[in-house]
Amino acid sequence: MCGIAGQIKFNGKVEERCINAMNNAQKHRGPDGEGVYINPPQTVGLGHRRLSFLDLSEAGKQPMCTADKALWITYNGEIYNYIELRQELENLGHRFQSYTDTEVILLGYRAWGVAVLQKLKGMFAFAIWNETNRELFLARDRFGIKPLYYYTDGNCFAFASEIKGIKANEDINTTLNYSSLADFFVYRYVPSPKTIWKEVKKLPAAHYLFLKSNNTTEIKRYWDITYSEKVISDKEAVERFDELLFNSVKTHIRSDVPVGSFLSGGYDSSALVYYLHRIGYKPSTFAIGFEGWDVSEHLFADMVAKQYNTKHHSLILQSQSLDELEQLVWVYDEPNADISIIPTYLICREASKHVKAVLGGEGSDEMLVGYQWQKEYKLQQQGWWQQLLSLFQASSKPYLLNYYAEAMAMGRFDNAELRKLLHPDLHQHLNDDAEWHYQSLYNPSLPDLKAIQTLDIKHFMGELVLAKVDRASMANSLEVRVPFLDHEICEFVFQLNSQVYYYPNETKHLLYQNIKNHLPPEILARKKQGFVGPDKYYMNMDWYESKLADSRLAKDGIVNAAYIRQLLTGNDHWRLWKLAVMELWYRKWC
Repeated sequence: MCGIAGQIKFNGKVEERCINAMNNAQKHRGPDGEGVYINPPQTVGLGHRRLSFLDLSEAGKQPMCTADKALWITYNGEIYNYIELRQELENLGHRFQSYTDTEVILLGYRAWGVAVLQKLKGMFAFAIWNETNRELFLARDRFGIKPLYYYTDGNCFAFASEIKGIKANEDINTTLNYSSLADFFVYRYVPSPKTIWKEVKKLPAAHYLFLKSNNTTEIKRYWDITYSEKVISDKEAVERFDELLFNSVKTHIRSDVPVGSFLSGGYDSSALVYYLHRIGYKPSTFAIGFEGWDVSEHLFADMVAKQYNTKHHSLILQSQSLDELEQLVWVYDEPNADISIIPTYLICREASKHVKAVLGGEGSDEMLVGYQWQKEYKLQQQGWWQQLLSLFQASSKPYLLNYYAEAMAMGRFDNAELRKLLHPDLHQHLNDDAEWHYQSLYNPSLPDLKAIQTLDIKHFMGELVLAKVDRASMANSLEVRVPFLDHEICEFVFQLNSQVYYYPNETKHLLYQNIKNHLPPEILARKKQGFVGPDKYYMNMDWYESKLADSRLAKDGIVNAAYIRQLLTGNDHWRLWKLAVMELWYRKWC
């Protein structure tokens, strides 16, 4: 896992100090080493910060090139089937100089071109410079596990793993995007391809970008979820899911250094420990808890750790200080109001003291119907009144999208609420539909449950959760690997009729059937619990008052001070949470 950066100039020369500055801004992503490549005409510069897992020798150093120096790569990620792909490439006559997955991508691109993306299993963001064709190729993994940002102003094109890497380059200037600022209050993050800065974009998940020699760009999607309504026997479905997850976990621990595992005591992380046990791998496990909270996750994690005799570490917090946000607004680059950003950062910091990589359970809830809002909507469909409400709803927006927007909001901001929040001069930047991003991801041809699951994969997980996990972990030089996010598992589940994998009275059926005889009964009986800590920490009105009473956002004419006072008077803590995150971000970056 690493940090990547680069710059291309169509007029003028790339300065090595600029690439070094981009590298240094991302040092936390790769403290094990760094590298810079500037091509002879000085029109291209590539940078890399290294966190080493495979081939720890100098042969694994990046930027890496082919033997003829025609292709250069800077890469962030893990390719879990790199051994199999290496053999395939060797059979085609390619010769390797290292034992890295980096070189597998590089020679795979030489052999198969863009089609190499279809062969890769894993998480990745990389750039390949073709010195012969004078083209840059950027690509990002299917689910958006690894980030990739880019900037263009007509003469300079730059990219990096984090926005702070781009902004560290003195050739680059950015301005606040007020449309994106409004989006943040709606979604709790800024949706792709936008960022909080006008000049910087996110490369969306499952997309690649070509920067041509004539300074034109081509962006295309290379993968998407495919759907069917196949009905197979329960036995076949359970066994196939078991096989896919077992193989995914087995490949996710390929490394020349130990890999640990997060352990919350929920289904997903506990299942990973069980599968590691089956493989014969004993990990260090890491849990976080809160003193005096009777449903604290560490209490349940201890049960699983004891059963499988893991090398267990629990971080027990006496209290949770929201003042951690002062540091996290730098960590996350863009404002991110996921309510678990603080405990996620803290457990990553604890795990990084012991290992360089851990497994995480992201993706299971999205695919296997683990979230309450998925189940509640499915149950609503069984009542006649929901169909009736859909027919008579005044809004032209489908009932499902209104339902989903409410479920995601945690203090909903529609256009009416945004007009109260924002200074009148900024109303021109509002979209006609504040929830445009949900609409862009909604597939009305799907059954409703699969439509919601898809929104969760592409919106909630892909844009909010995975960004949170990447920044929190990499700020601590820790890699988080996510075995549930194997595209073959995703494709298998969504090819099935939902009745095969969703049972109203059984949590995550395909997973449950494989773990029900292997985990403590207290784990199997647990209700779904978010990774957040007690709600009281987000209802601290004195803290909100201290951060917002003298608001810079209000002083600079961005938000209305009277609206802030209204929220404080009404104890509207979830809207205040978003405002506080934006306030602290704005003070740091603007």
